[in-house]
Amino acid sequence: MRLLIIITALLTSPAQAGPQFQDLSSGFPDHSYSGEWNHFVGGGVAVMDCNGDALPDIFAAGGSQPAALFVNQGDFAFTTAALPKIIDTTGAYPIDINADGYMDLFVLRIGPNVVLKGGPDCSFTDATMEFKLPGADQWSTAFSAWWRDDSLPHMAVGNYVDLKNPDGPFFACDTHQLLIPSAEAYSSQPLAPGFCTLSMLAVPDASGSLRLRISNDRQYYVRGGYEQMWDISELRFLDESDGWSKLSIWGMGIASRDITGDGRDEVMLTSMGDQILQLAAADGSYSNAPFSIGTYAHRPYFGDDGRPSTGWHAQFGDIDNDGQADLFISKGNVDQMPSNAIHDPNNLLMQQPGGTFSEAGLSAGVASTERGRGAALADFDLDGRLDILVLNRRAAMEIYRNETQNVGHWLAVVLLQEGGNRNAIGARVTVGAEMQHLTIGGGHAGGQALPLHFGLGDATEVEVTVEWPNGQLSKHRAQADQTITLQP
Repeated sequence: MRLLIIITALLTSPAQAGPQFQDLSSGFPDHSYSGEWNHFVGGGVAVMDCNGDALPDIFAAGGSQPAALFVNQGDFAFTTAALPKIIDTTGAYPIDINADGYMDLFVLRIGPNVVLKGGPDCSFTDATMEFKLPGADQWSTAFSAWWRDDSLPHMAVGNYVDLKNPDGPFFACDTHQLLIPSAEAYSSQPLAPGFCTLSMLAVPDASGSLRLRISNDRQYYVRGGYEQMWDISELRFLDESDGWSKLSIWGMGIASRDITGDGRDEVMLTSMGDQILQLAAADGSYSNAPFSIGTYAHRPYFGDDGRPSTGWHAQFGDIDNDGQADLFISKGNVDQMPSNAIHDPNNLLMQQPGGTFSEAGLSAGVASTERGRGAALADFDLDGRLDILVLNRRAAMEIYRNETQNVGHWLAVVLLQEGGNRNAIGARVTVGAEMQHLTIGGGHAGGQALPLHFGLGDATEVEVTVEWPNGQLSKHRAQADQTITLQP
């Protein structure tokens, strides 16, 4: 341990010009993700502003313990708020289902899922029946949502192992739910086959079509399964005739962002072993990035444990506001799996000017070796720098303030529009040379509903282009270092 402290001190000396974080975890309310084998996976966080003060608040899954809500008081002070007691939670995603201006929470569980309706001052009530959502007694671990018109969202719920299968857990992957809205109530349709899904994300793929990407854990499908892509318009899975190549991994999480500047999102897939970055091509296909890009993060980058890493939540974000998206990956052994590293530090991969990534987790001070699960990059103190939150299995949550010096300028963008899709989910926002899609889903068992954050480098004024969900384009000029709200 003393050697690690010395190494860290050397790497974080004033001469080191790189990202720097302060560990403020000791001041955070006590909470962890606990439980037996059926809580080995999951452990997501949902981050949103639930009281209108612009400060990001946190819902954290608890596993076998109750889920918890932490309200941001500013300056990294969080208080525990009242919440309906919900146990056996695996994660949650913020979504304004009824377009009333308050973020709701779709809470994933082992058992029937719960929808919490948001209200003033971070108040939440169980509204599963009110929203007329059909129940299902399954082990839910993934979620995504999209709008097809101007009314209610379509939602997909990904399920893991079928706990009612007496021959399980191996080869006992469960089917998924499509929740289809109507004027009267939601109906449930199965989405099959399921291959033990741990993440799903509805986002335009390399072809530009809105599709549901599904990442699956071969730990339980063992063989015969693979990563999946479901076409939302054609209501079918893609196959080899569509150019969809089969890929079988221990899929845990999904992150999606254009990092090459061609207007098509690359996709990051976390797993046990390699973290696979897939590059989008002009013909709509994907190819695995070369190893030299620096994103595979396949083993711990310090210590003497050479066994493969286990990646969970992945998220792109511009840590130093230089105009290039960086990548954070939470890491941690499933529990005591001997084939994989036990002390497995989180990754902070900083994008370099040539498009490669370099590891900065240790020198930045975020190289925790707890069993990380869900995570979030969010500006918790509204200073324009993305901070880091990690929910751990059987260990305290961790929160890190970004204190990186000499960062670039930034812009945060909020979208609002009339109708049921109030937050313009599905919009495409371009700021300078950087583009982001506004989505719900991905990550590992958790997501966020916050302003889209863009690093601007040296730019002090930029053009912002929004392609709204209905295809309408709008252009805006904005000064740097502020949060702006745009409407069609």
